[in-house]
Amino acid sequence: MSVVATPTLVKGGARTTRSTIALKLVMAVSGLLFLGFVLGHMYGNLKAFGGEVKFNEYAEHLRELGEPLLPYEGFLWIMRIGLIVALVAHVGAALLLARRARTARPVKYAMKKNQHSSLSSRTMRWGGVTILVFLVWHLLNFTIVKINPAGGETDNPYLLMVDTFDLWWMTLIYLVAMLALGLHLHHGTWSALQTLGLTNTAASRARAKTAGWVVAIVVALGFSLVPLAVLAGIITP
Repeated sequence: MSVVATPTLVKGGARTTRSTIALKLVMAVSGLLFLGFVLGHMYGNLKAFGGEVKFNEYAEHLRELGEPLLPYEGFLWIMRIGLIVALVAHVGAALLLARRARTARPVKYAMKKNQHSSLSSRTMRWGGVTILVFLVWHLLNFTIVKINPAGGETDNPYLLMVDTFDLWWMTLIYLVAMLALGLHLHHGTWSALQTLGLTNTAASRARAKTAGWVVAIVVALGFSLVPLAVLAGIITP
């Protein structure tokens, strides 16, 4: 006996498929926006190797960017609002996709087969949560409240940074977060390129995998250099 799908079911399935693709596109585009911000932020952090004056000049330049067309810190607030919107879209799309995946497979497999999945793909969800929690602390530490865990001054961006990473446990927290970020970017870069249709051939898939590794290593290592240099006494007050 054959089963013929009704037009309503076919239409509903097609609509679900389109919305799933749309959610994946939202994740890919918002993820690439974050990647652009992360690379720019990493570049700014590396200014610390130029000393206090260079680092603080860079921090002040960001606040003055766009003047007089924009008010003082206007560019920073535009960027912050844009990142918040992208973050909400990225996390929201991820939650919706995860819920759909659970609904499509209500009964878990008796045994998970992870032989062909990478560590970064298996830790994608928890890595995202780790990054989100760290992001909240990072903003409190350096941007919104400016908490100095060493008890020093907070008005000088360079000294706040040095005081923070001069504490070994703060550097350890930062390095763990950068490891999570690297793993997230490794799989996220591949997924974004796949969603955008850039992995249709064996050669393009190989390039996408290489791009994922390059992005992960450059970002994780680039962000880790400053706290490690502070802890090693290379960057000093």
